[in-house]
Amino acid sequence: MRLIKLLANLGYGSRKEVQKYIRMGVVTDAEGNVLKDDAKTEHADIRFNDRPLDPAHGVVLMLNKPTGYVCSLKDTGKLVYELLPHRFSARKPVLSTVGRLDSDTSGLLLFTDDGDYLHRIISPKNHVAKIYEVTLARPIEGHEAAIFASGDLLLESEKTPLQPAVMEQTGEKTARLTLYEGRYHQVRRMFAAVGNHVEALHRAQMGELTLGDLRPGKWRLLTPEERDGLVRT
Repeated sequence: MRLIKLLANLGYGSRKEVQKYIRMGVVTDAEGNVLKDDAKTEHADIRFNDRPLDPAHGVVLMLNKPTGYVCSLKDTGKLVYELLPHRFSARKPVLSTVGRLDSDTSGLLLFTDDGDYLHRIISPKNHVAKIYEVTLARPIEGHEAAIFASGDLLLESEKTPLQPAVMEQTGEKTARLTLYEGRYHQVRRMFAAVGNHVEALHRAQMGELTLGDLRPGKWRLLTPEERDGLVRT
């Protein structure tokens, strides 16, 4: 792929803008040699303003989403993309969220430009666990875990029951809930179905992947091992 097209697809600018950057000499190899559009240089050896290029197609990154941000242009509020470098929103193929967290939900949110990988993660068939920390308005009564685990819970306006979910009570009004699917506002609707209200919701984990020391509003790329570990073929 020619250098102009590569950089434009990575969101560094339009083709016209990228062509200008190349002429300015800000695109170099690892040794500092200025590159031209027809350069035969490996992706890993290209620098833009002395920094390595973002990963090519197949990137997966993790954001510790704060509350107050939305994942869809259809929702009102600040977009999660505002927490990423601006060029990420101009990548081709587009960088999409892997599922969604609503404005009032915080925690682990993945992005990828690999549509096949995205669908493998969100598909209930692949059993990627999503673990949430829940704070409720009223005390847990004791019957909730059995209802969630039954596989018989039918949410309002839906025609198929939820897959079994695992609930672990962690306090009088707190719990950890493990899901293997991702329906619209599922956790909030599950607790509403058993007579409670979710006051705070945080996604702590997906599969074996946790936020670690990643602070709210910060992001990082997944390692190849983390990426492959989420969905094994």
